[in-house]
Amino acid sequence: MAENLNLLTSTQEVIKEALNKLGYDEAMYELLKEPLRLLKVRIPVKMDDGTTKVFTGFRAQHSDAVGPTKGGIRFHPDVTEEEVKALSMWMTLKCGIVDLPYGGGKGGIVCDPRQMSMGELERLSRGYVRAVSQIVGPTKDIPAPDVFTNAQIMAWMMDEYSRMDEFNSPGFITGKPIVLGGSQGRDRATAEGVTIVIQEAAKKRGIDIKGARVVIQGFGNAGSFLAKFMSDLGAKVIGISDAYGALYDPEGLDIDYLLDRRDSFGTVTTLFESTITNKELLELDCDILVPAAIENQITAENAHNIKAQIVVEAANGPTTAEATKILTERGILLVPDVLASAGGVTVSYFEWVQNNQGYYWSKEEVREKLHKKMVDAFENVYNTAQSRNINMRLAAYMVGVRRTAEASRFRGWV
Repeated sequence: MAENLNLLTSTQEVIKEALNKLGYDEAMYELLKEPLRLLKVRIPVKMDDGTTKVFTGFRAQHSDAVGPTKGGIRFHPDVTEEEVKALSMWMTLKCGIVDLPYGGGKGGIVCDPRQMSMGELERLSRGYVRAVSQIVGPTKDIPAPDVFTNAQIMAWMMDEYSRMDEFNSPGFITGKPIVLGGSQGRDRATAEGVTIVIQEAAKKRGIDIKGARVVIQGFGNAGSFLAKFMSDLGAKVIGISDAYGALYDPEGLDIDYLLDRRDSFGTVTTLFESTITNKELLELDCDILVPAAIENQITAENAHNIKAQIVVEAANGPTTAEATKILTERGILLVPDVLASAGGVTVSYFEWVQNNQGYYWSKEEVREKLHKKMVDAFENVYNTAQSRNINMRLAAYMVGVRRTAEASRFRGWV
């Protein structure tokens, strides 16, 4: 709980600093420091054993000044109101950074999907849509997958919304199966976006990706795709890790072999005897370090020992505020999470656009459009950081919050 509150207050602090740098007054911060709307719902679900269990769910809409709100729905036992609020604010920033006509939204249900049957998950998913139906929709708030939710859950939710609306509404939600109006390339979009910003960051530091030594913490969805992409580009992935430990080979790991052996939770290190710790992994001598696991991994304690020239955050909040300061002072290029992981929401936007026009793009078209969005966003943030002599995180928050602040001002809200 304290962690989530900390996430909310730390997000508010950087937003405040960004708005100050942009010349906005206290009133704008007062408007943007919390979501415009937060709905808390109770969802009764008939369980397989015949009992009824009541679940708590949330939907936060940070700001709809720019357009409809957009953001994932997570199913997790630790979901809290504070976390959902903070993550909706992050989504506003991400949408601003990649120049999408959205504000940020986020949803969550307090549950443990790993302990539930498919039938129970379906009834919970449909119950959530009925509970929040008044504030969501293709022109109001567009959900997407997040932690422990997937294309199947999105399909159930889309079907429930379409039944209530009495016509097919694929644009209500993104991250759907292709056959129900999903977009090509959505499943790998986050990792592809991270790969693009790694390439751009490497150019700025004069590092050739071919032969560059890369360390990736985390081997889940983002980390494993990322390891494959980097390896295909000719980089040497010398270290990877999962929840149980890390693997290291200075000559480069055989990524295809590891991908074949990992289980559905991204676990692979348990198959090896000679492993190192996650702590040792972060401090390996490498060119590019990518934390793609959980928050608060690079802290004031280990920031002085990071040997990479570039750190790219594929996870949410892996570097603390103190560590950001230390890395920047040491001349390490830190690419923040709100920029690096914006590929997912970008392709979600493409999916929504395709749903609205009823015309679908090829995988090549999606990749080409994603590449342009991510390169433009990286350049914008990098140039802001250089011209104002600030770190990339503050620059990203400035770029991210500017659209929403401008739109709020033009609307006459502030």
